[in-house]
Amino acid sequence: EICLKDMAGIGQPAFLGKLTKMIKDKYPEIIIQYHGHSGPGLSMASILEVCQNGADIIDTAIEPLAWGKVHPDVISVISMLKNEGFDVPEINMSAYMKARAMTQEFIDEWLGYFINPGNKIMSSLLLGCGLPGGMMGSMMADLGGMRTTINNVRKKNGLDELSMDDLLIKLFDEVEYVWPRVGYPPLVTPFSQYVKNIALMNLLTLEQGKGRFVMMDDSMWGMILGKSGKIPGTIDPELVELAKKQGREFTDVDAHTLLTDALDDFRKEMAENGWECGQDDEELFELAMHPEQYRNYKSGQAKKNFLADLQKLKDAKLGANLSPEQLSAYKHAKADAVVAPVKGDIFWEFSGEGECAPTVEPFIGKEYKEGDVLCYIQASWGEFVEVPAALGGKLVEINAKRGSKVQKGDVIAYIEREHE
Repeated sequence: EICLKDMAGIGQPAFLGKLTKMIKDKYPEIIIQYHGHSGPGLSMASILEVCQNGADIIDTAIEPLAWGKVHPDVISVISMLKNEGFDVPEINMSAYMKARAMTQEFIDEWLGYFINPGNKIMSSLLLGCGLPGGMMGSMMADLGGMRTTINNVRKKNGLDELSMDDLLIKLFDEVEYVWPRVGYPPLVTPFSQYVKNIALMNLLTLEQGKGRFVMMDDSMWGMILGKSGKIPGTIDPELVELAKKQGREFTDVDAHTLLTDALDDFRKEMAENGWECGQDDEELFELAMHPEQYRNYKSGQAKKNFLADLQKLKDAKLGANLSPEQLSAYKHAKADAVVAPVKGDIFWEFSGEGECAPTVEPFIGKEYKEGDVLCYIQASWGEFVEVPAALGGKLVEINAKRGSKVQKGDVIAYIEREHE
């Protein structure tokens, strides 16, 4: 099977059709799959062309995630192909609508707070730079942070500030400049991030008057030097000369030989922690591929961080329409105030047995059942007094840090009750 992965949606329909036909003519038994995103707006035409030239599988999406920077919706694709006389499986509309509703619910409750609204919009500006739709969210976040830094430089130089649109066009143009000069690496993770980051740093250093390619880390250089594998194109002479000045060497060795074999160490870590390696060692390889993220996931820290970020984003969205006083009143109206029953020092959850066990801070979003202990107060006479989590629910605000002193009746936290 061959997948034509057009992750930026920049493949021209006629070219993709010819490419599909060339493969099918020579290797008719090979299954061809087309994966094209909608970003620049060519995807439906590209799908029709590859199908007319022998493609077997088309990747699609469903609303509310379809279109924008993602794939076309499956219903539209089926309609188009059926009209052309293709044999296309029927869609179960009942299942489609259920999946659509579940996806929308997930977006409303979780994912929507992390999606940049621009990801739902197609843009022909993507045609030149070739940035994949999957990285647009992180790119917009990076661009927002860089905008402040660049505008501070421009302000010092007496120049007008750049809007996000101004900066976005500059970034697209810079990616279009950088991509061929670093040898046209495939714009998939991590190379798409490297190319985007080089372009982003160039925007800053150009504003600073330092020129291009002066803020590149070892990962970016590794891609250019061939340490991640052979680059499809030719490295620009400017970068070849820059590498020479910095004492960096190009290589054409098998990139795998440059990596240390660490799998046994990861397997040992799995065993020591009592973690299952999973079917076909999939959990083991997850640790090896993303060690920091995997450890945070297994420790529960990732969930704590996620829920804390989610609560901040929810508060920010609500706070955009309410004053701080209104926001506080709104949150408190939906929640139970947990008050201190005695005067003393706050101690949060004990992470072991006995009164001398260490305590850990709770996190916003943590769920409690009625009767659960929220925290402890060490009274002036030394006794640890349990403070129950009211009627249970989700922790939405913490008003007392560990070790801080509270008076009887002080509000320690607010817990939002489940909707009845």
